[in-house]
Amino acid sequence: MQQNSDCRIALIGIIVSDGDAVEKVNAALHDCAAYIVGRMGLPMRERKVNAITVVLDAPLNTINALTGKLGKIDGVSAKALFR
Repeated sequence: MQQNSDCRIALIGIIVSDGDAVEKVNAALHDCAAYIVGRMGLPMRERKVNAITVVLDAPLNTINALTGKLGKIDGVSAKALFR
């Protein structure tokens, strides 16, 4: 992957409240694997949710597309923070 001035650093916060959505979330993240710098997942078993943070270095449209795709999955909430 070649970085250029069109790329942005972003953090996407993801909350998965439906266990059936995990495979779809992983598939969406896999599609952008070339741009992912790091990922951390925290299972919050008491609340029956998973919290995931993903750091990307990617073009703005790629970040927005991934965030939108994640947000359309039932049982998933996703928000992006940009630098």
